[in-house]
Amino acid sequence: MDENSHSRTAVVTGAARGIGEAIARTLHAKGYEIVACDMDGPGVEAVAADLGGRALRFDISDLDAVAVAGAQITGSGGGVDVLVNNAGWDHIAPFASTDRTLWEKVINVNLLGPIALTHALLPSIRERNGRIVNISSDAGRTGSKGEVVYAGAKGGILGFTRALARELAADKVTVNAVCPGPTDTPLNREVAAANPNLMAALKRSIPLARAHDRIGKPEDIANAVAFLASEEAEWVTGQTLSVNGGLLIA
Repeated sequence: MDENSHSRTAVVTGAARGIGEAIARTLHAKGYEIVACDMDGPGVEAVAADLGGRALRFDISDLDAVAVAGAQITGSGGGVDVLVNNAGWDHIAPFASTDRTLWEKVINVNLLGPIALTHALLPSIRERNGRIVNISSDAGRTGSKGEVVYAGAKGGILGFTRALARELAADKVTVNAVCPGPTDTPLNREVAAANPNLMAALKRSIPLARAHDRIGKPEDIANAVAFLASEEAEWVTGQTLSVNGGLLIA
């Protein structure tokens, strides 16, 4: 990835808030032009405007919409140096109480959508010897009660990451995954508001949370992504980095 021959562009999905917004802002601070993608139109447009970037509104679970978005990103001659597949979604419930509609949505958002967007942007990423960073989850590494299909989809992302890293190494393209631990996002704050004891329990269970008196911040995840997107990480591919404060050490 030649940082001097052209302006560098990073595509970030789920960029309207939370971890995705932090990733977009961190990469912008590193000099990237940002293509911010989300199904939340007003949210992603606000982020893109603030960063002087480009906003695309589409639903990552709609594979036809993903194909259109991919063509829009590259159709004007713009290239892609970094793709961050961050968008994700889950509904926590016992597996026995779930149904096909839920399974399909979880798998489309967390696995098939990222696969489809990567496929659509791959020619440009190859041309620029780019970087792909997939946001997975420790649920995909260890399993998580109440998140059975989500864990399966996120585990699929880890396998996708490793296999694609092998295929793209000849093009000097790296492919890595980041697994966030409990993170202080708007979504998690909503969950914590309904369960006042949750935040205290998380702080007790995470070694670094006890030391710092906090859980993870979106910026913690964004900094890991920025490293994997950088020239300093050109010798790192097919790897999974958990950013979880020591909750899972493996």
